[in-house]
Amino acid sequence: MTDNIHTKPNNYLIPMSILIVGGLVAGAVFLGLSKANNNVAATTETGQEIQEKPKGTTDNVRAVTADDHIKGNPNASVMIVEYSDFECPFCKKFHDTMNEIMEEAGRDGQVAWVYRQFPLDQLHPVKARAVAVASECAAELGGNESFWKFTDRYMELTLSNNKTEIETVIPQIVEEIGLNKADFQACFESGRHDERIDSDIENAVATGGRGTPWSIVIGPDGTTYPLSGAQPYEVVKQLIDIALNNQ
Repeated sequence: MTDNIHTKPNNYLIPMSILIVGGLVAGAVFLGLSKANNNVAATTETGQEIQEKPKGTTDNVRAVTADDHIKGNPNASVMIVEYSDFECPFCKKFHDTMNEIMEEAGRDGQVAWVYRQFPLDQLHPVKARAVAVASECAAELGGNESFWKFTDRYMELTLSNNKTEIETVIPQIVEEIGLNKADFQACFESGRHDERIDSDIENAVATGGRGTPWSIVIGPDGTTYPLSGAQPYEVVKQLIDIALNNQ
């Protein structure tokens, strides 16, 4: 990789792999991706997709840069790029796994976690995109640290599948992490982060993503490995080891 780091009423209601080890595919759920791709896919009870094979290639992953939301060493040898939906129950589960990965495998600075937006608008209308916007405003007003404080707290506090009372939860988190409420509201209503969110969605689709969480592991030599669904710690760690040993 080159030129990259390593590459009225309440307004909160406004709309805002490696082929998986052992054949396990857990947690990817899809009922519509973006304006560019509105096909509906059937899923099994475990979240396995039973539509045509995803188009796209993980080599289309956008280079990681300083503009990304990065947890860990921005110059890490291995980057795990996750495309996620704040209202996806499998994303909440995988979020815990990734925090464990960063506490353990990321401790020595060899692994970093990159968060990109992938709200599934047909499955989680209004709310998933609204929270994506809120997280981007947290980043705008408080930087990378505030983005991750917002994201971790949201995943900790909330329900999923569009059940979260975002008009209550979002202001609570904004206050907890010390952001100016008026500035946040202005950002939230501005629409200035819509283009970024749509770009993340388009890149997820271009890499073969058809559900969330959808992740791509980028090795030191630029080799990319798909990681589909809410895989457990052991699977993610094994893929990190493969990427590190393949340089």
